[in-house]
Amino acid sequence: MKLEGKVAIVTGASRGIGAAIVENFTRNGAKVFFTYKSSEDAAKELAAKTGAEAVKCAQDDVAGIEALADRVFAECGKIDILVNNAGVARDGFMMLMPQKDWDEVLDTNLNGAWRWTKAVSRKMYAKKSGSIIFISSVSGLVGVGGQTNYSASKGAICALARSAAAELAAKGIRSNAICPGFIETGMVSKMPRDIVRAQKERIAMKRFGRPEEIAEVAAFLASDSSSYITGQTITADGGMTGCV
Repeated sequence: MKLEGKVAIVTGASRGIGAAIVENFTRNGAKVFFTYKSSEDAAKELAAKTGAEAVKCAQDDVAGIEALADRVFAECGKIDILVNNAGVARDGFMMLMPQKDWDEVLDTNLNGAWRWTKAVSRKMYAKKSGSIIFISSVSGLVGVGGQTNYSASKGAICALARSAAAELAAKGIRSNAICPGFIETGMVSKMPRDIVRAQKERIAMKRFGRPEEIAEVAAFLASDSSSYITGQTITADGGMTGCV
């Protein structure tokens, strides 16, 4: 999937899936700007490795989001790709969940993605082209105990992607969601070994995915190879939800 000459913004990309997407996009020729909130050292390392530009910008920083969209558009004359990747998890049983944990997850994962989509789609509208990619989760497709906040945010992201596609398709802007399953990231590496073994048994391929594999799906959706695909949710989970 060649991305030569394309301009991309990837949110929350200092590590994990986001970092893999930045590496993939820059390797395929895109000019990439990516955001981070607190992992400054990791962001600087990724920027030095890939040539992408790291920008500190939280998901609730409306002024910062709009300022970065304005700057990228002014400098590059366009924004071809937006990857809404930034997200947090604050797991806990619903009856014991503090209000702040619900609010933080919904505001970061869902409201943040909406803020970015609103700001960037205006720039894409001016050029009548663009690809918006939302990183959701299989937790947004199936019920997961202890993740009411996370699952709600990720399920809503899939709906947001479809509704954005309906609004923007006539102007040449595509919108799709990716739902990864268990991926080998820092979050998963902290899981107890017995839980890791049990979860792998649920997966048809009997392994967790790699961030690079999700990045390949994102690269396809960002490229002209997917020019007739919009309003879709693509699940990449090794068969966890698709095989009984």
